[in-house]
Amino acid sequence: MFIVFLIFFVPLQANMCSLETYKIDLKGLKEDNIVCDFDLDDQFFASLQDAQLEHGSLHVSVSIRKMTGFYGLSFHTVGVVTVSCDRCLDDMEQPIEADNSLVVKLGDTYSEDDDTVTIAEDEGILDASWFIYEFIMLAIPIKHVHAPGKCNSAMTQKLDELSGAVRSGEEEADAAIDPRWAKLKNLIV
Repeated sequence: MFIVFLIFFVPLQANMCSLETYKIDLKGLKEDNIVCDFDLDDQFFASLQDAQLEHGSLHVSVSIRKMTGFYGLSFHTVGVVTVSCDRCLDDMEQPIEADNSLVVKLGDTYSEDDDTVTIAEDEGILDASWFIYEFIMLAIPIKHVHAPGKCNSAMTQKLDELSGAVRSGEEEADAAIDPRWAKLKNLIV
């Protein structure tokens, strides 16, 4: 009976993602330079409140340098996230590779100012999860479309039909232009 309990208990723990993993105890650092590695998957995105991304597989390496009065954090992120194609709206994998930095200071209360974060000195713990998420979001290009020929063919065909209808409407509008104004249109190069 005890063995059966473990069989069901272990998979439940393996599927849960705790954001505690991404909390870095800066005051407890023993060395001046350390590296923390994180592997992110769908569970990471699901555990974040208000996250727009839902799927991805990324590796984040955080180098932490302890300096006089502050900590310098360098984030290197590489992997893929799943986003919607702007053209056909199907899911597509978007490669991500980004390098970001963050300066963390200890102070009285928590505050953020550009690339500088102040955390409460009595705690000395930085929750890096949201910063990692923001760096990923900033690395996604504004326009994301499938490679040529990879878009959903039914959607592409419908877009071509609709853009053809728009073009024919423009031609009809051009024919209805007063001939006195038509010569002005030739001035536009």
